[in-house]
Amino acid sequence: MRFKGCTTFVTGGAGFIGSAVVRHLLHDSYANVVNIDKLTYAANLDSLPGAAANMKYAFEKQCICDGLGLRRLFEKYQPDAVMNLAAESHVDRSIDGPGEFIQTNVVGTFTILQESLRHWRSLSGEKRKRFRFLHISTDEVFGSLGDDGFFVETTAYSPNSPYSASKASSDHLVRAWHHTYELPTMITNCSNNYGPYHFPEKLIPHMIIRGLAGESMPVYGDGKNIRDWLYVEDHAKALSLVLEHGIVGETYNVGGRNERTNLHVVERICDLLDEISPSPNGPHRNLINFVTDRPGHDRRYAIDASKLERELGWRAEENFETGIRKTVRWYVDNQPWWRAIAERGYTTKRIGLNR
Repeated sequence: MRFKGCTTFVTGGAGFIGSAVVRHLLHDSYANVVNIDKLTYAANLDSLPGAAANMKYAFEKQCICDGLGLRRLFEKYQPDAVMNLAAESHVDRSIDGPGEFIQTNVVGTFTILQESLRHWRSLSGEKRKRFRFLHISTDEVFGSLGDDGFFVETTAYSPNSPYSASKASSDHLVRAWHHTYELPTMITNCSNNYGPYHFPEKLIPHMIIRGLAGESMPVYGDGKNIRDWLYVEDHAKALSLVLEHGIVGETYNVGGRNERTNLHVVERICDLLDEISPSPNGPHRNLINFVTDRPGHDRRYAIDASKLERELGWRAEENFETGIRKTVRWYVDNQPWWRAIAERGYTTKRIGLNR
């Protein structure tokens, strides 16, 4: 009975990956889950259908930069684990406004590390022994790969955007709090996630929604930038496995082994829309439009998840073809979810071109 009697904090639990983690823990474990989220523009409690009625779930609106607020929650719930997913995550937004990324991703991580350390030091016996702090990060901290090779856990950090630099900083803080203060931490670095409940500013949902509306589908540069795509529910399962069986002080890469160019991703979305929701105006590929590239756009990311697979037995259940079909179908069938976001004021105006 996984996590029975354990209380887990999930920061950023109303975000894309965080909500997938919350849904997974509530559905496939006995964990008591406390969702801690500031509810920024990208957070959405509608991504957690039925959670509010679950006796194992609690929601707390709280910024991770507020130490006193966090301390109150640690004292109230006495958690056995913290899964830190709270982050600003959109590269284009980090180009236009890096300050918010430094505040949340760096200062916020520092603050929750400090409060976790304070809490852990107050524990004793078995409860102290089993406490874990799992920090969820990104492959973007490693920079850009050439045509060959993969990111492994020992790859040197070389972040190229304000977003990836802020996440690299947070990773270093987590590692330092383990080695200096002995806080039992672990880190994961994942490849690009996709799937249901993804905020519309990211590539895949952005293209699906624009395609459904018959609007142009902008592809940055030549469209040949390569990403390794990971279905979000596979990622959530990996994170719970690391929390349960990972070794303190270790880092684990999580990737889908699904490298695709951005252009291929958009073309596959177009073909699926032609099949699932055909347009009277002809093939959706006609909507593809090449636009000015993002400043500092990394050329290729690819994750080697062998360590996670070998040591913890994790395997991605979805390949890109099965995952992207499920994702397109979900956005076609769940239009009220993303239309409500637009009605709250979100616009698809291009950002991230400031130099």
